[in-house]
Amino acid sequence: MAHYNPGPGFTPQQPYPQPGMQANAPIYPPQPIRRGRRWLAYGLTAFVSLFLGIGIGASGDAETSAAGPRPTVTVTETEQAEPATTVTETVTVEPEQAAEEESGPRTTIPGDGQYLVGEDIKPGTYKTAGTDGFNCYWARLKNASGELSAIIANDNVSGQTRATLKKGEYFETKGCQDWKQVG
Repeated sequence: MAHYNPGPGFTPQQPYPQPGMQANAPIYPPQPIRRGRRWLAYGLTAFVSLFLGIGIGASGDAETSAAGPRPTVTVTETEQAEPATTVTETVTVEPEQAAEEESGPRTTIPGDGQYLVGEDIKPGTYKTAGTDGFNCYWARLKNASGELSAIIANDNVSGQTRATLKKGEYFETKGCQDWKQVG
């Protein structure tokens, strides 16, 4: 068996050279795997997804969020109900009042809600004194879908303002004093 002679310049601290490797070639320690960029890419993607998910979840159903918080229903059961008393009330309606009630859409918009112009309220220009609390929001809408694309015009106001409503549009108001038709 022949003895391997590594040649001049060989130091005993270096391991024996491997096939295809020079005898005096430097040996570098293995480099650590860099995972910082991969973590950044995955972390950023997860953060954006979480942010969008929370935004979509917070927006909720348009009909539910427009109506405000859901009421709590409490049912109380009794063992035996007593028969109800029948009450008959006679109401005399003045002819002017009857004509006003049958005339159709209103000319005053009370409180919060969404109204169909031409059916619930009359078309025209309406005015409000402004906020009924912290903020007064109003919007003219193409339809009642709750989509942002349905908004024709809207505003958040604190003082008095006017809005001109056309037949077939929807009008939404929240946090405002009563709206009265002025034109």
